[in-house]
Amino acid sequence: MRRFPAFATVSVLLLVFLYLPLLVVVAYAFNTGRIATIWEGFSLHWFGDVVANADIRNATTTSLQVAAVATVCSVVLAIGIALGLAALRRTARGAVMLVAGAPLVLPEIVLAVATLAMFAFLDVPLGMTSVTLAHIAFCVPFALLPIRARLADMDQRVFEAAADLGASPWRVFRRVTLPLLAPGVVAGALMAFIVSLDDFLITFFVAGPGTTTLPIYIYGMLRVGITPAVNALSTLILLVSLLVLAAAYFAGRKRG
Repeated sequence: MRRFPAFATVSVLLLVFLYLPLLVVVAYAFNTGRIATIWEGFSLHWFGDVVANADIRNATTTSLQVAAVATVCSVVLAIGIALGLAALRRTARGAVMLVAGAPLVLPEIVLAVATLAMFAFLDVPLGMTSVTLAHIAFCVPFALLPIRARLADMDQRVFEAAADLGASPWRVFRRVTLPLLAPGVVAGALMAFIVSLDDFLITFFVAGPGTTTLPIYIYGMLRVGITPAVNALSTLILLVSLLVLAAAYFAGRKRG
């Protein structure tokens, strides 16, 4: 790849295209003036406004509640799927993984429409319940990947030794499997949490009146004009996302 003509130039341009807008958003979050695109001086004023805004606090609480429930449920389901995949043959394992990992490759707009149609067919009212169920569904693959990777790295002789010593399947799972899976579980939980916290499109489709998550609230702010308050709130979300992703990365690298 390094020998490909203009590879370095294209790579640099791509990185600039991806990350320069983020740097601009962060920089203008510290702008004194009310116009987001005109620099008038350095200030932390807009961060104070964001923290003091009751509507933002309510939207943040809603997002955290949904993300917490979705994380716990998706991790439990991912552990079960990962253990089940380990017991299947290679052909069946590939088919199950294809189905379980579909949300990673399908267009999110398709998932949003399909989820909304399913809720309409099942007569599920749109609101906190529908948002939480939708988040659980699309968070499972994100939790599954690090858990499955961790399980694949584990020495199967450990489980055989525990069974030979008379441990029941439940005791093997509780005393051997789960502790060894812990780094993957933590990484998967953090990934699921941040994906749920940041989701907009699916939430927008399945959220009912009064169910406003933080991304939806930001979208509403943008419709009335871009101010440094939007940049400040986006900067805070970006910071939280980076911290969670870093924690997930280091948790996934940890060895038991």
